[in-house]
Order: sequence, then C-alpha cells, then structure tokens
Amino acid sequence: MSENDRSPSLPTMSHRDHHLTEPSSAVEAQHSVGLRVIAIYKAVKTVGLILIAIAAFRLNQQTNFEHFVHWLEHLSLTDSNHLRWQLVNLLMEQGPSKFVAVGIVALGYAAIFATEGIGLWLRKHWAEWFTVIATGSLIPVELYETIAHFTWLKLVVLLGNIAIVVYLVRIALQPRPKKQAE
Repeated sequence: MSENDRSPSLPTMSHRDHHLTEPSSAVEAQHSVGLRVIAIYKAVKTVGLILIAIAAFRLNQQTNFEHFVHWLEHLSLTDSNHLRWQLVNLLMEQGPSKFVAVGIVALGYAAIFATEGIGLWLRKHWAEWFTVIATGSLIPVELYETIAHFTWLKLVVLLGNIAIVVYLVRIALQPRPKKQAE
C-alpha cells in the first residue's frame, strides 16, 4: 500500500505517538515496571474506595442502616466483642446521615488515586511528583497511627508508602531526554 493509497480518515501512528506504549529511553524502560506496579496498587485502592463509597451511600438509607446495625449486634465475634459494641454505639450516635460524608470523602480519595495511577501508567513526569506529594503527605499520619495503634498491616502499609515515595523521588530526579521538536 503506497502513501497515496491510504484513506485520509485513517490516522497513522508516528514514532512520536508511540510514546504512550513504549518507553522512550533506557532510563524510562528501567523504571517502567516499577511505575506500572505502583499504578496497579493505586488502581486497587481506587476500586476499594469506590466500593466503600457505594456501601456508605447505601447505608445513608435508614432501613439499610438499621439492617447493618442489627447484623453487627447479632454477629458473634468472641475476640472483638468490645470493639464491635463500640462500633455499634458509634453508628447509633452518628446515624445514617454521616455516611454521605464518608462516601464523598472516599470518592475524593478514589479520584486522587485514579489520577496517580493513570498518570504513572502513562509514565507522566507530573504523576511521579503528584504521587510523591499525595503519598508523602499522609506518611506522618500513618506513622502516628502505626505507633499509637500498632498492627502489622499498618506497618506494612507505612513501609510500602515510604518505599513508593523514595522510589518515585529517585525516578523524578533523574535527567530526562529532551523531546524532539518536529
């Protein structure tokens, strides 16, 4: 097929357009896998927060809220009975209307994580810094929570987020090849 035989309605992909799928340098290729892993982690968090938001919006309805509290009251967990009753009492004090706020906050964080994940997946330099700032800003809170109310999961999340910030700062500070002007 010659150049003249191509239909004008079919776009051709130039080498410049191929940057969305292929790394443009050895440095970018080296870190592409790491960025993709972090992007997938952000995608999982996004989906989890969307599910939390959906549940929160459903608990805003009085009957759903009452069913949830009733389920919690009759759940037999011998190890966490005290915690369960604290949760039931807190829910009863707050009422179903507070779940709208929980849903909105969850959707807000989901939007942030989705932005980070998509930007990292596409290997955008701005996404590296955006993720460093967003993730790094929560590390002091996570550190406090890990120390004040220690669980192994909190420690793993804290260490994982510290590793992500350090990794992304190292990548973001590396020199980038100049874009070729056409």
